[in-house]
Amino acid sequence: MKLLFKYILIFTLLGQVDYLYSQNTEAADNVAKFSVRGSVIEVDTYSPVSDVSISVNGGEYTTTNNAGDFRIYVKVGDELIIKHKDIETVYHTIKDAERITVEVHPEEKSRTNTKRKTNTIQFNNLIDSAETYLKKDAEKSIQFITEALSQSNSVKQNSEAYEVLADVYMKWKQFDLAISNYKISLQNNALNEVKLKLANAYFENRAYPKSVEAYQEINYNTLSKYQKIIYHEGIGDVYMKRKTYNTAIDSYKKGLDLALTHLIKPKVTDLNSKIGQAYNESGKIKEANSYFENSLILASQENKKRAVQEKVKVADFQNDNRLYDNEIQLRKEALEEISELESDTLIDPESALTPQKQNYKIGNAYYLQRDYINAIPYLEKSIEEADSNEDLVVKKDAIRKLSETYRDAGNYDEALATYKAYQETVDALYAKMEQEITQAGRFNKSISEKQNRITSLESERALTQSNYQLTVEQSKRQTLVIYSLVGGLLLLLVTAYLMFKYIKQQKLANNLLSLKSLRSQMNPHFIFNALNSVNSFIASNDERTANKYLSDFSQLMRSVLENSEEDFIPLEKEIELLELYTQLEHFRFKDKFDYHITVNENVSINDFLIPPMLLQPYIENAVWHGLRYKEEKGELNITVASKSKDEITISITDDGIGREKSKALKTENQKKQNSKGMNNIKKRVAILNEMYKDKVDVFIDDYQNTEDPGTKVVVTIKKD
Repeated sequence: MKLLFKYILIFTLLGQVDYLYSQNTEAADNVAKFSVRGSVIEVDTYSPVSDVSISVNGGEYTTTNNAGDFRIYVKVGDELIIKHKDIETVYHTIKDAERITVEVHPEEKSRTNTKRKTNTIQFNNLIDSAETYLKKDAEKSIQFITEALSQSNSVKQNSEAYEVLADVYMKWKQFDLAISNYKISLQNNALNEVKLKLANAYFENRAYPKSVEAYQEINYNTLSKYQKIIYHEGIGDVYMKRKTYNTAIDSYKKGLDLALTHLIKPKVTDLNSKIGQAYNESGKIKEANSYFENSLILASQENKKRAVQEKVKVADFQNDNRLYDNEIQLRKEALEEISELESDTLIDPESALTPQKQNYKIGNAYYLQRDYINAIPYLEKSIEEADSNEDLVVKKDAIRKLSETYRDAGNYDEALATYKAYQETVDALYAKMEQEITQAGRFNKSISEKQNRITSLESERALTQSNYQLTVEQSKRQTLVIYSLVGGLLLLLVTAYLMFKYIKQQKLANNLLSLKSLRSQMNPHFIFNALNSVNSFIASNDERTANKYLSDFSQLMRSVLENSEEDFIPLEKEIELLELYTQLEHFRFKDKFDYHITVNENVSINDFLIPPMLLQPYIENAVWHGLRYKEEKGELNITVASKSKDEITISITDDGIGREKSKALKTENQKKQNSKGMNNIKKRVAILNEMYKDKVDVFIDDYQNTEDPGTKVVVTIKKD
């Protein structure tokens, strides 16, 4: 029987929509596309109407599902055509991002149906509010979702609520929680859009095999034109991260072909850029340059922000390939465009488009060309911008590079002064990181509590439904009780598992951040003393000695910085660093000690890994607090020996004055400084042993029973 309905279009503004790309609104073909949600319902029963045709004139096409819902990608100015065999065709022009509801006028209204309609309107408003606060306030957004779930009266609404909840977690980088909630959403309503989001969540969580698996489980033939492009792009991103560049390029090119066929210009730009990056990573520079040229031209035809983003990407490519003149030109153009963007919109401090980052990279490019005169003003400008924007990370890097520039230019006074400023910035950054860790802990705790509340709400909903069923079907009481208990137990087990995984992940993240902070606190004693030595050489007109010492010192610092981001490095590298460091100390204190570094023949140093700069503080202590105060010439011995098949020992022995005499000679300030350095080592070893199952052990004792007993430090290293 045909339905004789009169329809009213009700439009409620969405506070937050998922923009797929941004384009220049001045060009008709480059208007931003976005996802519009809608539903077709019978108002008197609030029942959905399925199989309604929703199409864009000359573009996307979809139909309402069994729940009466649809989702379609449109841009401003598109005309929606709403068709069904039992209704009159409706036309609607898209003016803004909006939720579209097509209602049927009821012949009679009941209190029950009115209440159901009211609940649905409240649910939609709450979801819209959650999307509005998604990027600004995670806790407030989650609170709206919690309230929406309490108003939900269908699996479709449950699915939408959990999808938005997962979107919140994705925005705030809680990827494990995002994955869990996308899965819950799919259990309620298996939408292709959510399946693509789940695959991307696995990718962001670095679970690359699971991401590929999630993409492969999607029925490709059911995807829309745009979704097929996203599908190929997503798979390409995964294989890029796995460094399987040929496979990544093939997938990107499939997406590019579809984007060209269907004239989806922003994706043509994006995929040209990504193919260029893939070719660059695989070493095919000529092919990469060709695709980057395309992306630059295409991006310039979109909007200012997209154009400057691509210039920055291409500039990074030119830096990788030492095309510094081209890089500098592009970055200078980007700086001018960034200043124009800043007048219209706020730029994310973590974005690559900040002026401090671009000034730093221009200065670095000049430095790599050994054009120190031009490098200095850009590095100074970067420091100024970073200071103004409270960007301590860029400020630290820019000050360090400025110090190196002054050093290489022969201005050692400025180099020393700048390096002291660098140390102060490192300390400030460390303090900020400690504060951020504390804030992150509070935020994660709050998020976990709200997730538990939502989980409990779902559990309560299941229990309420079970109780209702018990009153209706007395004969199934026992079965329903058992099912409810089992379901509740499973839910608790899943919750416990998720919490365990979440806590484990946060603990690992905190450990990694702590390690990074500790590595950044390199003991400045040697650096400042070394620079003072250089200063004394210069003051005594011993320029040749100063140059030789500074050259060796620079080599050591460069090696230290190269390894500063690694938890472990090959033992061979560490021994090379020790050799260089000990040479420098011996150079300064030739009359105080001789040294020997011995590696036993049965030790294969390439088979063992060691935390970088773990041994240096102990050697520094041996020289500065043991051998330096010895009246006659002393001995420093560093020996690497095999303890077992999977273990080696590294012994650092000296015949200096010993720990007790050294303590008696120290000032109170020296005691504090030494304690801080040793505590840093202890903390690093403790964290690494927790992460890598007791891989490192340190033992310190007196070396011999003589007037100058010396000190013995034994470090034990295990294989993986």
